[in-house]
Amino acid sequence: MAITDDIRGVLAPPHPAGRPFIMGGLIVLLLGFAFGTWLIWLGLIFTLFCLYFFRDPERVPPPRAGLFVAPADGRVVSVIQAAPPPELGLGPTLRWKVSIFLSVLDVHVNRVPADGVVTRIAYRHGAFVSASLDKASESNERNALAIRLHNGQEIAVVQIAGLIARRILCSVREGDPVTAGDRFGIIRFGSRTDLYLPEGVLPLVMEGQTMIGGETVIAELAS
Repeated sequence: MAITDDIRGVLAPPHPAGRPFIMGGLIVLLLGFAFGTWLIWLGLIFTLFCLYFFRDPERVPPPRAGLFVAPADGRVVSVIQAAPPPELGLGPTLRWKVSIFLSVLDVHVNRVPADGVVTRIAYRHGAFVSASLDKASESNERNALAIRLHNGQEIAVVQIAGLIARRILCSVREGDPVTAGDRFGIIRFGSRTDLYLPEGVLPLVMEGQTMIGGETVIAELAS
């Protein structure tokens, strides 16, 4: 079953954000039949890479209420206390922040961590240092979302561009109701996603763990 699931994940349909790149690769491949074999190989390799990079597998979040699931696939690179991005207006109080680094081999579709309503979205220009570094949370281009939970508490999830990422896409709007595991965006070609938990909630993961977006439990309200 695990092998079957892995194959389905690799062969998952691409996210709509990848279609222009896939079409571009196919066009180069077709041009290769007229202008040279090297273009065929270039187009084929680029198309296969984009099909893999933009894959968008289905995810099934745990059915229990009060859980916070990973907002992205990847490796936990930091679990520290920090204040949410000031542009969200959530105050300066420190809360637990879990940072997930996405390599170019990870699924790059971002997932909603918990049920709630999007109360604010704030985009900020910035640098493009390696997303695996702690300073990426402060320095890099980012798109931050505040989500109000059904109990009135708020969380923040931040999409952060990486060293070669140049486009952050967000598909939700302020006022939208969201459900844990829902897709809400994608970051192209290497990135980082930060989750700021509600005040007083402790993370259940540690640095070095591998996350599956929309499925891995990061924390729960009871903690």
